Amino acid sequence: MRRLLLALSLGVLAGLSSARAIATPVLLISIDGLRPADVLQARQRGLKLPNLEAFLQQGAYASDVRGVLPTLTYPSHTTLITGVSPNLHGIGGNLTFDPTNKNQQGWDWYASDIRVPTLWDAAHAAGLSTANVHWPVSVGAQVDWNLPQIWRTGTADDRKLLAALATPGLLPSLEHDLGSYADGIAEDLPGDQNRTRFAIKLLETRKPYFMTAYLTALDTQQHASGPDTPASRKTLEGIDQLIGQLVAAARRVHPDGVVAVVSDHGFAPVQHDVNLYLPFIKAGLITLKGAEVTGWQAMPWNDGGSAAIVLRDPSNAAVKAEVAALLRQLQADPQYGIAHVLDHEQVVARGGTAQASWFVQFRPGNEMGLKPDAPVLSPGHYRGMHGYDAALPEMRSTFLIEGKGVPAARDLGSIDMRDIAPTLAALLGVQLPRAQGKALLAADAAVAASGQGGNVSAHVRMGGGTK
Repeated sequence: MRRLLLALSLGVLAGLSSARAIATPVLLISIDGLRPADVLQARQRGLKLPNLEAFLQQGAYASDVRGVLPTLTYPSHTTLITGVSPNLHGIGGNLTFDPTNKNQQGWDWYASDIRVPTLWDAAHAAGLSTANVHWPVSVGAQVDWNLPQIWRTGTADDRKLLAALATPGLLPSLEHDLGSYADGIAEDLPGDQNRTRFAIKLLETRKPYFMTAYLTALDTQQHASGPDTPASRKTLEGIDQLIGQLVAAARRVHPDGVVAVVSDHGFAPVQHDVNLYLPFIKAGLITLKGAEVTGWQAMPWNDGGSAAIVLRDPSNAAVKAEVAALLRQLQADPQYGIAHVLDHEQVVARGGTAQASWFVQFRPGNEMGLKPDAPVLSPGHYRGMHGYDAALPEMRSTFLIEGKGVPAARDLGSIDMRDIAPTLAALLGVQLPRAQGKALLAADAAVAASGQGGNVSAHVRMGGGTK
């Protein structure tokens, strides 16, 4: 009996170990600015999105995804790949905080600024091959075949910069067959079409086990013309065709794999720019010489539909009290279009960057202006914007997933953006111990894995490709 119990125990432990080792290949595609209703109600809205709609029948989907503070591209994409809020992962906005404008509108390009493990890191630690095309905050990421997102001026030197920062030799080898890679600053539909060709080539030749790909034309168009305009709808239908091509390629390379489609935020129409710099300048909290900032005690950090307020010295009680009083005054003035002002404790509790002493959230229709010498209100420099309160329905984003182990036609309801990374980690068979969210398909994946067979090392040998 003791021998029988020992044998059974060893068998159970071996089975659990094998289940943990089983992994599913994952292709993660982001469509910047994709609103959930555009897919869930595509036909009612007259949109032709057959490839995105197919996920609703063949896989699982969220009715909406509750985003982060702020609802911007770079903080959101870092949450999508880490499972934690901006206050933990360290990417607090799209642009680095640059009160004196010395960084020439530098974006948060660099993966070294991410303070927690990413899905790329977790896959690497598990011995799985990885690839990336244009995902935000990916320069220097631990990715086997990396075409990171970066641009500076839009001139020819940008191509040299990208080639230097990509995996050595990768870009020339792909361009040999495909022609020139799109400039990083080209984020329209032709840019997405170009990068999709490169992503498919990467899939087919390197066969990565985990791959990220980022499509940005919808965001670009919705900024330019607003959400749900004829131009935005046409762009989304063009992106749907690219999704079909990517899904087909993923199925050819990994027939038992999973494809997930996500977005980072929703969109709202814009009418007005709000010059939030102006009252800080008038109060002497920002000093200028011409257009140059020569000194500052408190500075708005532009987040589109919101703005973090950063103190040069958070321990200066007098300045802190002065700024608090100023913000109360601005919130009471209708022309500033302020819906909420969050204090530091509220910002951190909602997962925003601890660098902010306050967070100003505008009402939809208003956006943070760019020029300190503009009037308080002026026509919006964009027709569509995000960055607003994540609780607003207009700011909700998208999650679609289909493939091995994913139940068909499963409505996951309203989910937290932090749930997506641990869900994908469970499918990949990797660990994200710092993730704040939960794996949404854990039970389904365990059932599927029990009959799948094989393990991670076998998958890597068979499908890992070569550099």
